[in-house]
Formats: sequence, C-alpha cells, structure tokens
Amino acid sequence: ATEPLPDSLFDDIGLNHGMTFSDFRSLVIYGQRTADNRIAFGGRGAPYHFGSRIKQSYDRVPAVFSALEHTLKEMFPPLASASITHTWGGVLGVPRDWHASVTFDENSGIGRAGGYVGDGVGLSHLAGLTLADLIAGEPSARTELPLVGHQSPQWELEPLRYLGATAAITGVGVADYIESKTGRPSLVSRLIAPLTGH
Repeated sequence: ATEPLPDSLFDDIGLNHGMTFSDFRSLVIYGQRTADNRIAFGGRGAPYHFGSRIKQSYDRVPAVFSALEHTLKEMFPPLASASITHTWGGVLGVPRDWHASVTFDENSGIGRAGGYVGDGVGLSHLAGLTLADLIAGEPSARTELPLVGHQSPQWELEPLRYLGATAAITGVGVADYIESKTGRPSLVSRLIAPLTGH
C-alpha cells in the first residue's frame, strides 16, 4: 500500500474513493483507493514451492513487491515519487479446475466454501450466503449455482505439479511482456491457458 496521497493526485489519475481497478494482463493485478487515501495494490507472481509447502517466509518475496511497485507506478506515472509503506503476501489456494465450490453434508453438519482463486472479496460473501441457505435447508437461486456441490479434480502428483505451476508463472510473465510490446494476444497465452484456468 502507498503512503496516504493528496486528493489532487487522485484527481489527476481519476480514481475516486473506493474505486477498484485491474487490467487485462495475464499475471493478475488489482488495486483500490482506500478510505485513508492510499492505494492498496496487489497481484500474483510469487513462486510455487515444491510439494505445496507453506512457510511464513514465502509470504515476503521482495522481488514480487518490487515488481508490483513498478507496475503500479507504470500504470499511474503521477505516483512515481509515492512511497510504499506496507507490503504483505500469502498463499493462494487454487483448485485444479480454477472453480470455486460450496458444499454441505447434512449428515455430518460439515460445510465448506473455497477455491476463490483471488476473487475472494466478492465470491466469499456469495459463498457464505449460499452456505447459510444450505445449512438452513432453504432452496434458493444461490443453492442452484454451479459452485454448489462442485468437486474439483485432484492436482497432479509432484514433480508434475511443480513443473506445471512453474511453467504457468513463467509463461504469464513472458506472455505479458510480449503483449506489452506487440499490443496483441500472444501464442504463449494460448499455450499456457490450460495451466492458468483460462
């Protein structure tokens, strides 16, 4: 997140309070103007770790933070001298088919919602309402959604999972670079689409 910024700067870049933004690059980025006049900005790009290992140290990848800062300032040149005051990271859970799901087992009383793949702000709210309907036993338009009862396939075993994830992360970076230079969708994007949920 940036330092608090003056209203005049937001007037220059055309970003009103609460507005969110993204673009069409393959390596997803997203941002929002916050209530205290910062820009909270994030994206993907951290490496996958063999065996789906999780460590707190993996959440803080300086190269990813640097790349995100560069992207933000490239998108909004008036931010060139703005300081980044907060950085954070975390695990992104990705179902094999990139499909969210909500399930509820009436016999055990166990419910589950997840697989948002970075769309959790809005989708987790919908999933929560859907799970509440399922728990209450109340049929609704939500309980008819394709995510209800969806079962994603299992990921491939290692080392195939590592190779595929690493190829996808590298590939989206290459695709974005090519597309930024040519202004056209790249062959790389089409080749890696099965690995990236597109």
